[in-house]
Amino acid sequence: MSKNNSASGQVRIISGQWRSRKLPIHNLEGLRPTTDRVRETLFNWLSSDVRGARVLDCFAGSGALSLESLSRYASYARIFELQTSAAKQLTQNLQTLQCDNADVINGDSLAILEKGSMDKQGFDIVFVDPPFRKNLANKTIALLDEKQWLNENAQIYVETESELDVLELPNTWVELKQKKAGQVIYRLFQYQID
Repeated sequence: MSKNNSASGQVRIISGQWRSRKLPIHNLEGLRPTTDRVRETLFNWLSSDVRGARVLDCFAGSGALSLESLSRYASYARIFELQTSAAKQLTQNLQTLQCDNADVINGDSLAILEKGSMDKQGFDIVFVDPPFRKNLANKTIALLDEKQWLNENAQIYVETESELDVLELPNTWVELKQKKAGQVIYRLFQYQID
C-alpha cells in the first residue's frame, strides 16, 4: 500500500555527521539524484578538501551533493534549484538536519550565475550537474569563469550525459579526474589562475 504524500523518494547521506540519514525528495521530471556509487567516488576525490569549504550547488535537484558536503563539515553551501517544490523540500531537509549554514535559492541557475557572486567570497567546491540534454553544462562553465564565482584552486565537479563528450573549458580549468558510470560521465576540474 503506497503512502499518499508529496515526497516520493529518498536520498541517503553516505558519510559525516548525518551518515545514513535518509531524507525525502520529490519525484520530478528531470530529477536524477547522483547515485550513491558516483557520490562515494566523488567524495573520495574531494576527501581532504570538503571540511571548511564554501560549496556552490548549481543545479541541486535532490540536494544530494550539497547535503553530503555539509554532512562532511563544509563551512557553507549556496544551493540553486529551479523547481519550486524541490527547493522547498531542500529547505525542509536542511531544517530537519538543523543546518543553518546553507541557503537555498529558488531560481534559474544561469540567470543567477550571470549576475555574479553575491558576497564576493567565492566558492571552493562547485557542483555542476544540470538536467541532461538541455545544453546547460557549457553555459554554466563559461559563467562560473567569466563572473568570478571561483576561488583560486577551486574544484569543480561536472556530471553530464555520456554522449556530451566535449566540454568547452576555460584555459584556467585543469582536469583532475574522469569516470564513466552507465549513461553518465563525471569529471573533476581545478581552477588554476596563471
